[in-house]
Amino acid sequence: MGRYHPDERGTTSNGGRVGEGRPGGLIEQMRGRIRRLGLARRTEDAYVGWAVRFIRANRRRHPRELGGREVEAFLTTLAVRDNVAPSTQNQALAALLFLYREVLGQDLPWMEDIRRAKKPRRLPVVLSREECAAVLGEMSGVHWLMASLLYGSGLRLMECVRLRVKDIDFPRGELTIRGGKGGRDRRTMLPQALSPPMQAQLEEVRRIHRRDLDAGFGAVWLPAALGAKFPNAAREPGWQYVFPSATRSIDPRSGITRRHHRDEKGLQRAFRLAAHGAGLVKPATCHTLRHSFATHLLEAGYDLRTIQELLGHKDISTTQIYTHVLNRGGRGVRSPLDGMVPA
Repeated sequence: MGRYHPDERGTTSNGGRVGEGRPGGLIEQMRGRIRRLGLARRTEDAYVGWAVRFIRANRRRHPRELGGREVEAFLTTLAVRDNVAPSTQNQALAALLFLYREVLGQDLPWMEDIRRAKKPRRLPVVLSREECAAVLGEMSGVHWLMASLLYGSGLRLMECVRLRVKDIDFPRGELTIRGGKGGRDRRTMLPQALSPPMQAQLEEVRRIHRRDLDAGFGAVWLPAALGAKFPNAAREPGWQYVFPSATRSIDPRSGITRRHHRDEKGLQRAFRLAAHGAGLVKPATCHTLRHSFATHLLEAGYDLRTIQELLGHKDISTTQIYTHVLNRGGRGVRSPLDGMVPA
C-alpha cells in the first residue's frame, strides 16, 4: 500500500518535496498539468493544497487506492467538522476531480455521482450613490483611482489590478478586460471623469518602465503562449501593468525578476479604512462597488442585457439578481402602504 508524507506545503516527512525529489511524483505531475493547461497561479496553489490535505486525511494512501467513498467522506468532514462554506467545499471537489481526471487519467462513474454543495442565494450588498461618493471621498492617490474603476466601470478586483496599458482606449472611452472570470474577454466603459487621472497614471507607468529598462529589467509576465510567440512583447510599453508594484520581485514559477502588478490587498485595506471613515455600517468590500455599479445602471433605466455584457456575466440569471436588490422584480412593484392617504 503506497504511502505519501506531505505537509501543507507538499513536503515529505523526511524534508523532501513530494514529487519534486523524484521524477513523476504526484505533486510535480499535478503542478505540471495545471501549468500546461494555463490555469492561474492561485488555482495551482489551491488545487495542490487540497490534494495534499486529501492524502493526509486518508493516512497518506495514494489517491489511486481511494475513490468516491473517500472523497465523499473528506467533503463531509469539511462541511460538518470544519464548517467551511459551500464554495470552499466545491473548490475542494474541483481540485480532487482535477487530480483524478487530469493527473491520474481516471474518469470513473463515481465522479458523476458526487453532488456539489448548494450555495445559498443571497442578495449582494449595494451602496447608494451618496455612500459610494462618501467612500471614494475618503480615498486618495492610486487607491482612489482603482476604487473609482471598480465603481465606474464595474470591474472585479483582480481585473483592475491586472489591467494593461494596451487595453485602455481613450478616444472610444473603453476598457478591454482580458481573461476575466471564466477566461472571457469583454469591453466596458472608461468614465470620462477618469480619463485625466488615468492618463497621468500611464505617464507614471512610462517613467517606471524606462527606469526598469535602464537597469536591465523592464519585462512583465505574459501567458506562456504569448511569451513564446512574441518574445519581445514583455518589454513593450503596451504590455505593462497600469498599476505596477512599487518594487520588482522574483517570479516564483520561472525565477525571473520582473515588476508585477500591485498587490490587491493594499486596495482592500484602503477600502476598509475608507468605509470606516465614511461611517458605513453595511458590510461592504471592494466587490460591493461592482454590485453598486450594476444596480445604479439598472436604476438609470439600462436594460439587463447591456448590464450583463458590461459585467461579463455568462448567464442573464446572474444579472437578474439586481432586480431583486431594487425590490422591483423587473415590474416596478410599489407597496400598497405607499398609496394610502394619511388620515
